Amino acid sequence: MAGAVALALALAAALPALAGARTPALRLLWVDCFPRSCHRAPAVAPGSRLVVAALGVQGRLRVEVATRRGRRTVAPVRRSRLRWVFRLPADATGGRVRLRNGTRRSNWSRVVRILRRLPRPVSAPASGTALDGQGMWIWILHSSEGGNLSAIESRARASGVSTVFLKSSDGTSFWSSQFTPQNVSALKAAGLHVCAWQYVYGSNPRGEAAVGAQAVRNGADCLVIDAESEYEGRYAQAQTYLSALRAGIGASYPLALAGFPYVDYHPSFPFSVFLGPGGAQFNLPQMYWKAIGTTVDNVYSHTWPVNRPYQRPIFPLGQLYQDPAPAEIARFRSLASAYGTTGLSWWDWQETSARGWQAIAAAVQPAGPAPPAAGAYARLSQGSRGDLVVWAQEHLVGAGAAIAVDGAFGSGTAQAVRNFQSAHGLAATGAVDQGTWPVLLQQPAAAPNWASAARASAASTRTGPPSARLPSRRREIPPPWRRGG
Repeated sequence: MAGAVALALALAAALPALAGARTPALRLLWVDCFPRSCHRAPAVAPGSRLVVAALGVQGRLRVEVATRRGRRTVAPVRRSRLRWVFRLPADATGGRVRLRNGTRRSNWSRVVRILRRLPRPVSAPASGTALDGQGMWIWILHSSEGGNLSAIESRARASGVSTVFLKSSDGTSFWSSQFTPQNVSALKAAGLHVCAWQYVYGSNPRGEAAVGAQAVRNGADCLVIDAESEYEGRYAQAQTYLSALRAGIGASYPLALAGFPYVDYHPSFPFSVFLGPGGAQFNLPQMYWKAIGTTVDNVYSHTWPVNRPYQRPIFPLGQLYQDPAPAEIARFRSLASAYGTTGLSWWDWQETSARGWQAIAAAVQPAGPAPPAAGAYARLSQGSRGDLVVWAQEHLVGAGAAIAVDGAFGSGTAQAVRNFQSAHGLAATGAVDQGTWPVLLQQPAAAPNWASAARASAASTRTGPPSARLPSRRREIPPPWRRGG
């Protein structure tokens, strides 16, 4: 009998422990914005929604938040597996949140900031050029409002367009019937800025430079280089072209590159020449999200980190051809402001639908705080290849490293990076990362003489560094037109 009593007492003592083993702990994993992510820094207005992820939930879940009247719990408005969406009360004051599940309470989240008013977007100083504001590209003048300059001026004014980018040449052929001094003067007299743009191939770089200089003499406010696949691998030609062009237009004339947005998809394109010393001061990446097959948000978050190392102000070039949705156009405009740009432009006049014109004329809401990608840099490490590696190597050489500028991030480059990091008080990771780029870019860029390098390898047809001769990973801008006209 005594043994039976002792066994019963032991089982009774063990029951709470067994019950606890069957009930997992309530754990809050993270808090994020909904529907768009702001995982790194939840900063939302009262009345907006958040999503929480949790483990160990059994039955009814509530979220505990701070309000002006004290802490209170709110019920989720929707749920999926392991995730619950809830709306912040109108009097929410921010701070930490936690979950309640019956009598159980979870751990606290990190701080959620409440915005009483939208923050001002990160802004860069205006460039003081025709690139500021909103621009529209004209490919074929007579296909744009029938070539009627008064109609172009009226449409531009009604749509908030302050600059027209008018094609001036194709290769070495100057479009003398389109980019005339008379047309340029008439558009300027109507209150518009006029920039010239030329499509270049690299087969005759000096000839292309000559017609680019001709557009400047005809009155262009700025000149934009539209260089694409034909210039991939042509480092020497790009250097020759820019040297001749600068000799014709001067060192300070506003020059821009309109090229591929995804630098990492085009390892053989000489961005480091076009955007390097003596090159273009401005960068207009062709961020055609619909043609690429991605979203507006993604085209920004991919373009920015791979273009920031070149240290040229970025002016997004968006698309109106293919008739994108007005909501996407509005998002493109609002993100341009959030990313700190002072201007953007659109391709192109003749392919813009009525709703496209309406979308660029409409008021847009600010996108809120600058997205994390706006301040990010692409990371390079051993095994990386391409023009970003060329750019990093040029700065390492400028800092005193004895390495080849070949576009291949091998063991020698990795050691040079570690040496540089140690000398500048950085963690010696051997990778050109978020902390290393800003310090490295303070060093001068020791640009090679690519023409001499090409002559030195005359036995082959290769003109760029080894990595620059790699084929593109992907052509992210399918050519739905032939710009050469």
